[in-house]
Amino acid sequence: MTEGLQFLIEHGYLVLFAWIALDQAGLPLPTLPLLLAAGALAGTGELSLLGIFVVCTLATVPIDLFWFWLGRLRGVRVLHLLCILSLEPDYCVRDTEALFKKLGPLSVVLAKFVPGLQTLAPPMSGLTGMSIVVFFILDLIGTLAWVASIALVGFYFHSELELMAQKAAEAGLIAGLFFAGIIAAYFVYKIVTQQRFLRSLRMRRLTPEDVQQRLDEGDDFHILDLRHDYDFDAYPHLLPGALRVPMESIDRHNGSIPKDSDIVLYCS
Repeated sequence: MTEGLQFLIEHGYLVLFAWIALDQAGLPLPTLPLLLAAGALAGTGELSLLGIFVVCTLATVPIDLFWFWLGRLRGVRVLHLLCILSLEPDYCVRDTEALFKKLGPLSVVLAKFVPGLQTLAPPMSGLTGMSIVVFFILDLIGTLAWVASIALVGFYFHSELELMAQKAAEAGLIAGLFFAGIIAAYFVYKIVTQQRFLRSLRMRRLTPEDVQQRLDEGDDFHILDLRHDYDFDAYPHLLPGALRVPMESIDRHNGSIPKDSDIVLYCS
């Protein structure tokens, strides 16, 4: 048995609660390995399967209710705040908004299975005016389904998982360094990609004053308002001469987008 599993046995539900709660709070933590390990330990009798469900529910639903309340109170600003913690902030709000527009309330359940979106779904639910009772029921269903889909795999295949852990333990430090290196490389890649994207935006960004000056000077350029419907409903005003083209339907407006001059994109 690896040291990680032994640590989980000794501290059990406290580790599970803290890890899941931090993930739901917005930190990009990998919960799948932990839930698999917890399920495997339940299969060996070290932990209780019911206890895992209870702990995960207590670590998830109250935090989701808090984000739901903030979403109703602060709107889109909460989504952007959460996306600062995400490794892909340029996509997360758009993906969440598109998911909700396509699936509606069912998104609360399905978002639990998509890393990153499970944190954004609660404030989006509050933003769209969903009933708190409906949200609570859907969030509870989604949480239980999410935990069950992973923990039960560990529970029923605990022998195979324990064998894999033993093999990894036999490899010792080399295996630990190998897996740690893979995880570190993933995070470094995401962070570098994010910083390059943000740096490219800063290089090409115009302030509102810059845009106003170009308008006053009569420069030949066009403005595209790419805001999602939720953002537009929160502030339903267009810049002078702007063309409204929601990001999620930009392909359908390809013919109406001018190609003979500079284009200024307005997205928030």
